[in-house]
Order: sequence, then structure tokens, then C-alpha cells
Amino acid sequence: MAEVLQSLDALGAASVAAVQPEAPVHVQKLDKYGRAYATGKRKNAVARVWVRPGTGKVTVNDRDIEVYFARPVLRLMINQPFQAAAREGQYDVVCTVSGGGLSGQAGAVRHGISKALTYYEPELRSPLKKGGFITRDSRVVERKKYGRAKARRSFQFSKR
Repeated sequence: MAEVLQSLDALGAASVAAVQPEAPVHVQKLDKYGRAYATGKRKNAVARVWVRPGTGKVTVNDRDIEVYFARPVLRLMINQPFQAAAREGQYDVVCTVSGGGLSGQAGAVRHGISKALTYYEPELRSPLKKGGFITRDSRVVERKKYGRAKARRSFQFSKR
């Protein structure tokens, strides 16, 4: 049961040990092909992402990233986790993305890449968490209400 404490010093040491739990240990999670898999989400888009060591090639829905995401801003957004972790050009990314629009899909791919990087290299968790890449952005479109033109907009008012 409970051990008997003989002095106040022992009581202080016991309370400090009981208050500070050990930090969770993150382990590497790989599939049988040596890849890390993660799911990223943003708005209505869902991305399935596989990360493995390579030359930095990113493939989205069997197309090159320059073809699928033509806007440079979206490509820049997808490469942010690699820059935060200082791993540019060290990993190949293969992902399939569905749902939503292009910016939501780019956000989903970014979320999936950062989660997969933490599964491949658990020590990268703190710089990616600090950059806010691991947290899922939970904002979604508000639903339309009855008696309204949109979610909050009223119909046009006319006096006569």
C-alpha cells in the first residue's frame, strides 16, 4: 500500500515525484515499405500522405506538384513543414487528396506532411508544433440557416 515517510524531506521528494509525470515518448511509425503515413485535413479536404527519404519530389494524385498546384503560394504553403524542420529536399512525398478546393487541399497536404514527418522523425515534433503545422485548423464553412439568404446574411429589405 502506502509507504511510511520518516521525515519532511522525504515528503517533499515524494510530492515532487508524484506531481511531475514523465513526458510521453514518441516512437517512429513506419509501414513495411519504410514510409511514414498520415492523414491531413483542412476545411472539407482530406489528404492521405506517405513520406519516405528521397530527393524532395512531391507527387499529388499521380501528378507533379507544379502541375496540380499551379499557384506558387500553394506550393510555398506545402513546403513550409520542410523549411521549419530544415529538411528541404530530403524526403519524397506521395499523397492523394480529395474534397474541398485548391487552398483547402494544399492545407490538408501541409497538415499531412507535418504529421508524417513527426512519425518518421519524432524529434521534429517540437519545431513543427511551434510553427503550428501539427494542429488541425478546425474552421469549416458555417451552415445555411432557414429564413436567411446565406449563413448569416438576410434577404434584401424592401419597404414597399
